[in-house]
Amino acid sequence: MTNRKQLNVFFILLVVYALSVFVTYAFFVDQLATSVGIPMPDMGVPDSVLGLINAGIVLVPYGALGLAGYWFARKLDLPGIFSKDGNWRRWFFIPLVIGLICGVAVVLVDVLFAPINGYGRIVHPPFPVSILASIGAGIGEEIIFRGFVFGLWGFILNWALKRFNGRTVALWIANTIGALAFAASHFGTILLLTGASSLSELSPVLIVEIFLLNGVIGLIAGERYMKDGLVAAAGIHFWTDIVFHVIWGLF
Repeated sequence: MTNRKQLNVFFILLVVYALSVFVTYAFFVDQLATSVGIPMPDMGVPDSVLGLINAGIVLVPYGALGLAGYWFARKLDLPGIFSKDGNWRRWFFIPLVIGLICGVAVVLVDVLFAPINGYGRIVHPPFPVSILASIGAGIGEEIIFRGFVFGLWGFILNWALKRFNGRTVALWIANTIGALAFAASHFGTILLLTGASSLSELSPVLIVEIFLLNGVIGLIAGERYMKDGLVAAAGIHFWTDIVFHVIWGLF
């Protein structure tokens, strides 16, 4: 019964993510293209159909990765989607508070690094795309980097260190790998925004900033993932993005 509840919550998260993608492409595709500075090519189909296609693309791979992550979590005796002994305080309110604090910290770091990173302040998606992007990132990226990447490396390292009773070490190494992978995944967008063709063209300060901002958030989300599952990690990520990309983005 508990496993069924876990999977039900996961599929709700997945559907919410798919809906956010559908709404983005069906109603705000031009704003999305403008935010990254690349004109959207004419696909020859209505935006609503484009939204359905992208929502479908989300459901299949992210569903598969999420289920794999859940399997890894069970093998590692981690909460998985949500902690069985948890409550709304741990699933929602603690991630909310942590996310808001992280969001303010990210804003401060962005302001401090802007004069010296060779680029300036990080560009935000236009409102209300920023809200949809926060939903998508909070769920989708946590499925990939906390659920799958963390889980895969945790499973491998836990097996390798089993004879040394190294579960805690294995989990924190896996958390670090997941956080670094999460940070590195943002460089594709940075290259688009800056017009650079490779990382070598970016300022070392900007590279440090991206790894610092996203790596630390990834570690914090991973720590809550180990305690209270995917919903807690997604909550931290979502509220951090709400502060940084939505609220700060409006200014």
